[in-house]
Amino acid sequence: MAQKRDYYEVLGVSRSAAPEEIKRAYRQAALKYHPDRNKEPGAEEKFKEAAEAYEVLSDAEKRQRYDRFGHAGLSGVGMHDFSGMAVEDIFSVFGDLFGDLFGGGVRRARVDRGVDIQAVVEIDMAEVLTGVKKTLRFERSDFCARCDGQGCEPGTQRRNCPTCGGYGQVERQTSMGFFVTRTVVDCPQCTGRGWLAERPCRDCAGSGRGRRQCEIEIKIPAGIHDGQSIRVPGEGEPGHSGRQRGDLRCLVRLREHKFFHRDGDHLICLLPISFTQAALGAQIDVPTLTGTTPLRVPAGTQHGAVFELPGKGLPNLRNGRRGNQIVQVAVEIPKKLSREQADLLRKFAATEDKSVLPESKGFFEQVKEYLSGESDKKE
Repeated sequence: MAQKRDYYEVLGVSRSAAPEEIKRAYRQAALKYHPDRNKEPGAEEKFKEAAEAYEVLSDAEKRQRYDRFGHAGLSGVGMHDFSGMAVEDIFSVFGDLFGDLFGGGVRRARVDRGVDIQAVVEIDMAEVLTGVKKTLRFERSDFCARCDGQGCEPGTQRRNCPTCGGYGQVERQTSMGFFVTRTVVDCPQCTGRGWLAERPCRDCAGSGRGRRQCEIEIKIPAGIHDGQSIRVPGEGEPGHSGRQRGDLRCLVRLREHKFFHRDGDHLICLLPISFTQAALGAQIDVPTLTGTTPLRVPAGTQHGAVFELPGKGLPNLRNGRRGNQIVQVAVEIPKKLSREQADLLRKFAATEDKSVLPESKGFFEQVKEYLSGESDKKE
């Protein structure tokens, strides 16, 4: 999975940039990479990348966490999943930041659709093996608890906006010489909602929205991979004027294991053994995700030799069949020897018959041939 770029780098601002500078930089980036204006490959991805950077750097709390901990510090803060959002939905997230730059009605085309958000959950290898339920805590924009998203004080009602007649949009006419341009824009009185509150809700000031801490339990299936996401319908944020929430997309991150490295459904394990175990053979208890299992290392095992433990890997996400555990041997040579050990090795060395070491013999014979050939060239 591609590593995220630094958000300050994405917007081209310094780490000490003021909020207005960040807003201006994001607006310029959005204009530059908007898919309707920029048809170059990758423009839409850069447009969404800039939106993600702005969401963090324009929020004081998120920016502080990002400055201290980087991308890892944003886990559980209710980030929007811009990668899976349509361009017009991104406009609904940032309200009136863009005005009418891209023509009337574009930003309002899908405002009734809820907004998807993203959260991150970390799991370990053992949880990949069995599957797990996780309690996820995050923050999102939600319906105001006092007015239930209506924007009015309880007991009062909404009324249609007299300026737009309840449509939320008005026509703006601009004259340039003989030409007259008409565009549709959000109503300036009701800001595009189509209604006004008799008495705005005191908690949300009539917006019908507020920040809320949420806690849900999600089920993570066995065999899931790092970087995959789990969709939880209806746990995202409501749209600009809609009653339906978007989805929560839970990004799964796999913590590194002390002994194992994952390769698809297989697990790779490095097993250190002594040179005597390699030479004489041994039975060794090898760690697995469920405990230990015995492995017979035959006499004469070479450094780098590979053994397989069938069915000791991770389950396949689709069919549940477990992969294998691959054990690679690393022969360790002691750095210090006792006097007795050194004497024993010297006695062993004195008994060595190089004629029974075909690999060593072959290597040294090749060296002699090589050196002989070099001598012939000099002559």
